[in-house]
Amino acid sequence: MIFHKEVLKIDPAPVTKAIVDFMAHQVFKAYRRRGIVVGLSGGVDSAVMAAIAVRAVGKENVVGLILPEKESNPISREYANQYAESLGIEYREIDITPTVDSVGDYHWRDQYIKQLIPEYENGFRHNISLPTDLLERNAYNFYVLQVELPDGAVKKKRLSPEAFRTLTAFASIKIRSRMIHLYWESERRDLIVAGTTNRTELILGDFCKYGDGGTDTEALSSLYKDQVYQLTGYLGVSKDIVDRTPSPDTFSLPVSDEEFYFRIPFDKLDLLLFAWEHQVPSDQTAAVLELPEDAVLRAFKDFTAKNRATAHLRDMPATLNIG
Repeated sequence: MIFHKEVLKIDPAPVTKAIVDFMAHQVFKAYRRRGIVVGLSGGVDSAVMAAIAVRAVGKENVVGLILPEKESNPISREYANQYAESLGIEYREIDITPTVDSVGDYHWRDQYIKQLIPEYENGFRHNISLPTDLLERNAYNFYVLQVELPDGAVKKKRLSPEAFRTLTAFASIKIRSRMIHLYWESERRDLIVAGTTNRTELILGDFCKYGDGGTDTEALSSLYKDQVYQLTGYLGVSKDIVDRTPSPDTFSLPVSDEEFYFRIPFDKLDLLLFAWEHQVPSDQTAAVLELPEDAVLRAFKDFTAKNRATAHLRDMPATLNIG
């Protein structure tokens, strides 16, 4: 195939129509429900899905849930509220802090962090991140815990696999708690839960099993993140949301998706991922993207590792047939 910088370009009108038709079929034919519930995060994927839902079933049949908890970025709920208003859909904001705390106690999490960084105190902001210079140099894939002290200084601690699992398990409770509320809304009101996972996240496993990966439909999963952005102008997504840096919003100290997971700037990520997925030779990819070939090879290696390690997220549970 011919690989070039415009290979991801789409025509928003027919792509939107295809997704709208798919969603309408899922609601009225496959599930035989009356409408759609969307979790509004204040980010671009959920905003695009909400706009598509309105086109598929009418704004009177779309419900938006805004599901912050005490460590969420306040701007997320602000943008989500404003956007729901602009769409004219019914929406509600539910603080999921009690749901999260009933499963994974915040105090227990804080005590665990204090074991890693003794200066940490309740109320200090924190996140975990990866080195974002994958295209510049070889680097081990070590996660780092970052704690912001009252004077603005940041203390860092490289995480062991056990510590990483513990902290991300707590963060995943937040994501799964949101899904509990979405399904409570959907089942009592005869709605389907619309997923918001794009192809970039799907291929590389940047979603939570039985959290944002546990939905009724995933209509955006054929579109790379770059292509989701291409729909925003056509669908009238607000500029504040479009211009916002993508983030998991599961830590009290803001961290971008690039810092937390992808390690590659978004202006290169999807083109590199497309090339990897379509087996474009590394030298050809490097020439088109004006990158050193060793940088492309590092990216391809990282994609392979992430895709393999997260294969279980994309599969149904294994079953055993006897007899």
